[in-house]
Amino acid sequence: MPIKVQNDLPAREQLEYENIFVMDENRALNQQIRALQVCILNLMPIKQDTELQLLRALSNTPLQIEITFLTMKTHESVNTSRNHLNRFYTTFDEIRNKKFDGLIITGAPLEQMAFEEVDFWDELCDIMEWTKSHVTSTLHICWGAQAGLYYHYGIDKRMLPAKMFGIFKHKVSNRKIPLVRGFDDYFYAPHSRHTETPLDKVKACPEITILAESEEAGLFLCMAEGGKKIFVMGHPEYDRYTLDTEYKRDMAKNLPISMPVNYYPGDDPSKRPDLQWRSHSNNLYTNWLNYYVYQVTPYDIEQVNQES
Repeated sequence: MPIKVQNDLPAREQLEYENIFVMDENRALNQQIRALQVCILNLMPIKQDTELQLLRALSNTPLQIEITFLTMKTHESVNTSRNHLNRFYTTFDEIRNKKFDGLIITGAPLEQMAFEEVDFWDELCDIMEWTKSHVTSTLHICWGAQAGLYYHYGIDKRMLPAKMFGIFKHKVSNRKIPLVRGFDDYFYAPHSRHTETPLDKVKACPEITILAESEEAGLFLCMAEGGKKIFVMGHPEYDRYTLDTEYKRDMAKNLPISMPVNYYPGDDPSKRPDLQWRSHSNNLYTNWLNYYVYQVTPYDIEQVNQES
């Protein structure tokens, strides 16, 4: 799938090195086809890493996608340069009157705070409310998924006794739903979080369909409104070394952190981590784009979410 990005986005060079088809703005202007408009609300501290991970995950269908990166106006980023944000990101005020085929709300390292204590919580609530009328399908990831379930359904997160950290086995719960089409009965995915959305409370909500869960990690994947809202509790977009970087960073800071489970061969941090989740990650993002964005979004994007 060709992803349309700005010509000078730093992630473009790495994606092209990995033989991922990235279409620049000049070539896209000559295409007689409407690109899907996908917005990524990037709440992660080091935004370039998340850009690369998500663009890689979105690169496996023949669809053309135009990406808009969104940042929070009410939060000052300290880990990403102002120059990068000014060049490649926009704010909600600038897009609130636009329609999008898809939106991704990423995770954020804010789990140990109450949602209402987050400095951009009110702005995020405005965005989540806006998605009801301006976005065909919204994909929420990790903390973004916890925030979405809390805002839309009142299901709060709770602290875990220890960080859920590593690669965990999950079982598909409902094979008839297109979002998990092509999945094996069991699959692996990364988790890195101190909180969880209680599985029993999600099961008690009749509006939510659970698609995958884990005996160890709990809820992994669920959706509502026929896929208009999708919630992913882990980080299937993570790279091979993302957990390794987190682990060694916290070790260097003498923070309490256990070795990520089921990650290093022989639990030896000096060895190259096993990549066990990429194929199902690709499948998840491809299914989302195909069945919940492309197949249902109108050709005239201004008709998104209008009553027929």
